[in-house]
Amino acid sequence: MRVNRYVFWGMTKSTLSHVFLMSVALTCMFPLFWMLRCALMSNATVFVDQALIPHHLNFGNFAIAWTKGNFAVYFLNSVIYTVCVVSGIVLISSLAAFAFSRLKFPGKNIIFYLFVAAMMIPLPGSFVALFVLMTKLHLINTRFGYILCMINVGLSMSILIFKTFFDKMPHDLEDAARIDGCSKIGLWWHVAMPLARPAIAVVVIFNSLSVWNEYILAFLLLGDSRLMPLQRGLMVFQGANSTDYPVLMAGLTMAAIPIIMVYLFMQKNIVKGLSSGAVVG
Repeated sequence: MRVNRYVFWGMTKSTLSHVFLMSVALTCMFPLFWMLRCALMSNATVFVDQALIPHHLNFGNFAIAWTKGNFAVYFLNSVIYTVCVVSGIVLISSLAAFAFSRLKFPGKNIIFYLFVAAMMIPLPGSFVALFVLMTKLHLINTRFGYILCMINVGLSMSILIFKTFFDKMPHDLEDAARIDGCSKIGLWWHVAMPLARPAIAVVVIFNSLSVWNEYILAFLLLGDSRLMPLQRGLMVFQGANSTDYPVLMAGLTMAAIPIIMVYLFMQKNIVKGLSSGAVVG
């Protein structure tokens, strides 16, 4: 009887846990479903048709948003910004973290703690300094200026992630590479970076989400519609189509799907990357 009681309570706890997790998942997924549902309706039926699946699917809203809303330009800009910013962050932060972790130089700890302290400064708190700096460098309303600012935003967290990983890297691997004639750059490229693939995945995921969804800094620095990323273009598009809800929802759907797919494809690497520093090598 006692064993059966334990089995019963175990099954009950498991069932309740699964029900709770499923309810949370459905709560998170419902707004996305509702957005896609509205995107497939017409403006005349969006407030009339109460069915979960619309009776008449209208895929033309996506074509209207892509052409009329200039989404092709905004989408390409976001792809360019995301690739350039994430590549720059991975390169710079991994080099800096390797230096902080494996090299010895004066003021190393002070400089590292300054990077960590920068994580406590909210992004809006640096807007004035960034805007003044970009103005003096004549980089306002340029792709290069926006990319530099976004790289700056993601460096502190990325350096911390990489340094935590490199600190756990066995010194035996480094010694063996030095015996084989590896330079310091060679150690970083041939030894540290191949082992840091889980950490790279975490940095790529977090910064891709940040760059793809960024709006405020783009609003501050970019005024030319040809340079606007997707989130900035969405606000311009919303202003012109504030009453055409299905077309607006189609635009939001196109903006959300790519980053959702990236997250679903790489989600296992988040926990793996954050926890694998203890078992490097």
